[in-house]
Amino acid sequence: MKIFYSFLCILAFTTIGFSQSKQKENLVLENGVSEQMAHFRKKQILEVTYGLSFEIPQQKQQEINSNLTLNLTISDLSEPLYLDFKEKSQNIKSIQVNAKSVAIVHEKGHIIIAAKDLIQGKNTISISFVAGNLSLNRNDDFLYTLLVPDRASTLFPCFDQPDIKATYKLSLTVPKDWTVLAGADVKEKVEKGDFTAYSFGESDKMSTYLFSFVAGKFKTVTQKPGNREMTMLYRENNAEKFRVSTDTIFNLHQQSVDFLEKYTNYPFPFQKLDFASIPVFQYGGMEHVGAIQYRESTLFLDNSATDSEKLDRAKLIAHETSHMWFGDLVTMKWFDDVWMKEVFANFMADKIMNPIFPKVNHNLQFLTAHYPNAYAEDRSLGTHPIKQHLANLKDAGSLYGAIIYNKAPIMMRQLEASMGKEAFQKGIEKYIKKYANDNADWNNLVEILDAETPLDMQKWSEVWVNKSGRTIFNDQIKYDAQNRISSFEISQQAEDKSANVWPQIFDIGLVYKDQVKVINVNIKDKNLAVKEAIGLEKPLSIIYNYNGFGYGVFPLDGNNINSVLSLKDEVARASTYINIYENTLTGNVAPKKAFDCFVKGIQQEENELVLKIITNQTNAIFWKFLTEKQQTKAQKQLEEVLYKRLQASLPSNIKKTLFNLFSSIAYSNSAKAKLYSLWSREKVIPGLKLNEDDFTNMAMNLAIFKHEKADEILNKTRTTFTNPDKQKRFEFLLPSLSKDEMVRDAFVKSLKDDENREKESWVAVGLANINHPLRQESAQKYIRFSLDLVEEIQRTGDIFFPKDWLNNTVGKYSSKYAFDEVQRFLKENPNFSPILKRKLLQATDGLYRAQNIKKETE
Repeated sequence: MKIFYSFLCILAFTTIGFSQSKQKENLVLENGVSEQMAHFRKKQILEVTYGLSFEIPQQKQQEINSNLTLNLTISDLSEPLYLDFKEKSQNIKSIQVNAKSVAIVHEKGHIIIAAKDLIQGKNTISISFVAGNLSLNRNDDFLYTLLVPDRASTLFPCFDQPDIKATYKLSLTVPKDWTVLAGADVKEKVEKGDFTAYSFGESDKMSTYLFSFVAGKFKTVTQKPGNREMTMLYRENNAEKFRVSTDTIFNLHQQSVDFLEKYTNYPFPFQKLDFASIPVFQYGGMEHVGAIQYRESTLFLDNSATDSEKLDRAKLIAHETSHMWFGDLVTMKWFDDVWMKEVFANFMADKIMNPIFPKVNHNLQFLTAHYPNAYAEDRSLGTHPIKQHLANLKDAGSLYGAIIYNKAPIMMRQLEASMGKEAFQKGIEKYIKKYANDNADWNNLVEILDAETPLDMQKWSEVWVNKSGRTIFNDQIKYDAQNRISSFEISQQAEDKSANVWPQIFDIGLVYKDQVKVINVNIKDKNLAVKEAIGLEKPLSIIYNYNGFGYGVFPLDGNNINSVLSLKDEVARASTYINIYENTLTGNVAPKKAFDCFVKGIQQEENELVLKIITNQTNAIFWKFLTEKQQTKAQKQLEEVLYKRLQASLPSNIKKTLFNLFSSIAYSNSAKAKLYSLWSREKVIPGLKLNEDDFTNMAMNLAIFKHEKADEILNKTRTTFTNPDKQKRFEFLLPSLSKDEMVRDAFVKSLKDDENREKESWVAVGLANINHPLRQESAQKYIRFSLDLVEEIQRTGDIFFPKDWLNNTVGKYSSKYAFDEVQRFLKENPNFSPILKRKLLQATDGLYRAQNIKKETE
């Protein structure tokens, strides 16, 4: 979906008339960084070095006095020099250009340096300023920068676009009991009373969004798992988690580096590989050069961790380490290709998992990690192509989502399968070597890959990369008098009814009593005759996408969906469970029928990854797509099945997966009693390992389920924390758990103040508590409030927060009331941001579908 600007906005843009060239069209100054400005600046300036100093005070409310010394070469003076600084003008104290003071001109988030004050060649600009707070993530005793995609300019004056790479010379003055981390090593440390001044060496070349520093009360640990030392900053104080996790964390980084150096034939590209573990971090991780940041709860696991949790941690570390090559070393030219760095980070992470987890079925892992999330956005009315148009960098945050993180790796795996692994790897080697320490776009990569394959890369990528949506497959099978297949044809039709056709490779499994005949399919057009099936006996069932490679909604034998239960191949099982769910949402399978099939699967599934798929889909159908009458009956059935299976002799990771579903639906009196006995430790289920976080989640569920001792449960829980960061989180969430509607009202209304939204991951959990399905009668009045605040959320929040906000407010609903509220909001706001409308339609896909599904059921 393209980004549109209203005619009024265009009229409001200011034209800057310093142009000395009659042939050139003057730059139009607007908020953010336009494509026009980015293209001009790329030609205008080079050889950029930022000298930055920040003085961090004791109190987070105090200003951070800062200085910038900018060295650069200017080749074109037909326009002024525009530095991006999205802060108040009064934050700029003074400007010197080539040792002469100049007037401060600050318009639309840009500092304007007149051409008459500059020279062609080398220039030095010095700016004294107060650092912006928006992306400093300041806490009482620590802070960290998070500047992706265009937030560097909210912190310091810079050229905030990815294709102007620069080096950094950083100085930090911090309280003396604080520790620091940045993209280069500390070269000098000087005590200054209650403060310590740190000077870092010159960093490697990087884009502005990759610059970062962390400072605060952190502990440090250094290890040398390979040929380089790595240091980790952390705040985790659980001794067991630290003991069982630390070596693994360092080793996973080293294993990732080893794989990537070999795969790309390019050595680790930067001075160092350090990382910080942050308790309130907004994302799973962020790939800052030399100083990766992670969410602490993802890194530090204890002995109760499931295989899935360990795999998720390993994939996260592999993902961020992959970015050192894909994103940091070779960076996209413009953020419309942000998907390129993410697709390779995820794609490489999946490859890195193979040797690290030899017992895991990695085709299964790929399928379960990517397909449900990709489908969730691609089936919605808010879907979009992998590559999206971006007119202004200020809207870059809206590009992120499951299409980039999950559909793009599926596309890349299809491409690798079509090209062949060796040809694909050879192309990637050439790409990394050619564009190292530089910028590249998708066309640059296509050009390289095109030379390695007979595949028409331009045509292939046109639909996979530049078109949105997915395909719906249909089949037509005929049998002769001997019950043998006489014709077998499959066809595809784009879900959005367009003419798009997705060339792809996948398997079809013909299931017989004593064997499965697997046929490989390579469909390049709308129709395909599956000649290999001709003459074969009629199978008991036909399983499409048997190997989980295909992308779309596949045919199901509606009367025989339970055939999934007898499939021995775990990838085929997972793929079929996903396909049953997608067919349910498209209206081909009744929700109750799918639910019953999933419950049978829960009773016998012994693979954790497959079970996770089933339990997630069971939960979604239970809360969103069953009628009230069906739900009441289903809750009793599910409670009994889960609790009974928890008593069986099963591996702990299977029990944990089952328990997570049980805890989420245990709202009947009998289930609450069982859950309370586990929370209070009156009862222990053999083999079920529960940690502090599990007991916290149980307490929150019991409060939402209106357990008679809810207040006592919450009060006792708040006294059990040994980690101060977790204590603060729980204190923040308490009002969202209150049985008093007025307290919950106050919590929701407090989120209007952006200061109360700073801990975005906490806010998301609080909103999920407020808008839980069992509370929606009292919470539905917040829907319009939540929708009205979305544009403000996008302005002040980080890249994933608008979608998280929508997912945990209106996205929790399936009622006609909620649907009508969304329709009313869109009607009354015809100029609502197209980008945010897309996010809203993604978040409410279940709500939209529930209207049709429940009508049909009733």
